[in-house]
Amino acid sequence: MQSMLIIGVIVFVGFVFGELATKVRLPKVTGYILAGIALNPALLPIIPHNFVNHTDLITNIALSFITFSVGGTLLSAKLKKLGKGIVYITFFEAELAFLAVVVSFMIIAPFLIRIDGVSWVATFLPMSLLIGSLASPTDPTATLAVIHEYKARGDVSTTIMGIAAFDDALGIINYSLAVAIARVFILHQGFSMYTSVLNPVVVILGSVILGIASGFAFNFVTSLMKKETEGAFIIVILAFLMLCFGAATMISVDELLATMTMGICVVNFNPKRGLIFRIIERYTEELIFVLFFTVSGMHLKFSVLATSYALVIIFVVFRFVGKFSGTLIGANLANSPKNVKKHAAGGLLPQGGIVIGLALMMKQIRAFDAISDVIISIIIGATVIHELIGPVVSKYALRKSGELNF
Repeated sequence: MQSMLIIGVIVFVGFVFGELATKVRLPKVTGYILAGIALNPALLPIIPHNFVNHTDLITNIALSFITFSVGGTLLSAKLKKLGKGIVYITFFEAELAFLAVVVSFMIIAPFLIRIDGVSWVATFLPMSLLIGSLASPTDPTATLAVIHEYKARGDVSTTIMGIAAFDDALGIINYSLAVAIARVFILHQGFSMYTSVLNPVVVILGSVILGIASGFAFNFVTSLMKKETEGAFIIVILAFLMLCFGAATMISVDELLATMTMGICVVNFNPKRGLIFRIIERYTEELIFVLFFTVSGMHLKFSVLATSYALVIIFVVFRFVGKFSGTLIGANLANSPKNVKKHAAGGLLPQGGIVIGLALMMKQIRAFDAISDVIISIIIGATVIHELIGPVVSKYALRKSGELNF
């Protein structure tokens, strides 16, 4: 099938499924993923396998926009305004979710996944680190939809919305660290100060420096744009995101951390930040989401999912254990209200968005070839579960906290 026709089918089917999802009160992203599963070459012979295997360009452009927007939520004034309670809870719920999933997979995965001729250190340890890094982010869309629908007001609602602003950023940092460390174990490099410690630090610092340089270069160029149209801004945004992402790939640093750092620089130092992020939200976000999440669903390997469904459940359960315990610890340390301690974690269950992109990025790294399909299938399976039950759990938590108006 001709490539343009394939993309047309993907966009249209994704759009239709997204609209149908809203009719049954589910997030659009759930519809997009289900559209991708419906178009999966293993299920219907509409989209060729060859096309699905060559969607890196779509994935990378979409991820550059998504991570740039994540960085755009980290406005320093907003951080100060939200207070230490939300900062503490965000840190602990994100990091304990990461640790809970890593430890559970390190112990259980070797008994559930049969891979001949592999060692625990070279396969299951890095796999656990990579999957664990995908447990931190939260997709706030479903919870925010419930908050807006029922006009929820109160400490729990405010806390959830605050956490949503910073959750993904910690997830990207965890991902960057996990990828750098996992490479060391998979490539059998052994322990050395450079490969095991300095190289991951160099990768992280290089990503941040590139993101800062790209952000300030972007700010300089946009400062020269006095009366340009919004279309001109879209062109400049796209150009700089591709330059930043491409340069990161060329010098072997983390692309997503670089583009997120660029977003942080723009939101904190660009006088036109409101216009820039408004343009992205208004003109590009939905198209990117339709393409990205529909293509993501097409990457699901049914044969792998059939043998790893138990791992999907383990991921969902231990991720929630980490989120709940982290929320409780962070809220206690910050002396947050009782309702926040008991119910805020319920609004942090939904997951989608960035985690699928991070999993697909792993597939582009040759060192992870033996485990990337397993990781993608677990994450897509878990995302479908999270996006289906997330709104229900969020509504229950807000109702128990007494913040729903109905």
